[in-house]
Amino acid sequence: MSKSTDPIKVVAKNRKATFDFHIGDRYEAGLVLLGSEVKSVRDGRVSLQEAFAKFSDDGELFLMNCHIAEYPWANRNNHEPLRPRKLLLSRKELGKLSQAITLAGATIVPLSMYLKNGLLKLEVGVGKGKKLYDKRDDLKKRSAQRDIDRGQE
Repeated sequence: MSKSTDPIKVVAKNRKATFDFHIGDRYEAGLVLLGSEVKSVRDGRVSLQEAFAKFSDDGELFLMNCHIAEYPWANRNNHEPLRPRKLLLSRKELGKLSQAITLAGATIVPLSMYLKNGLLKLEVGVGKGKKLYDKRDDLKKRSAQRDIDRGQE
């Protein structure tokens, strides 16, 4: 099978992100990972629930608080599960993200991690926090849509 026809395989998804944040722009970022981390992610042993992205002092973007479980067969070469991981974006995209954070007071939220053409990618979005009443509206809309769907079947 050729690499260009490989489908995208979603490994992990942050389901709470769209509930807690209004997601604006979305970006695809590469990740700098160790070998044991890649094997563990391919097994699906990753959690994006509490993860966020943060700029370092020298302008690089890091994924913080993302839990990638230790790979059982890596012995002493294993990785630390919660270590910061560097995100790979173009300089132009990094500039847009830093501007969004400083001007709009937004947060960079990881949305999903997936395999694309054999490479691990992370989809990040610029998120603005929702208020409690926004979350209630979302729940009402979701339950109303569920009732409509049940009535049609």
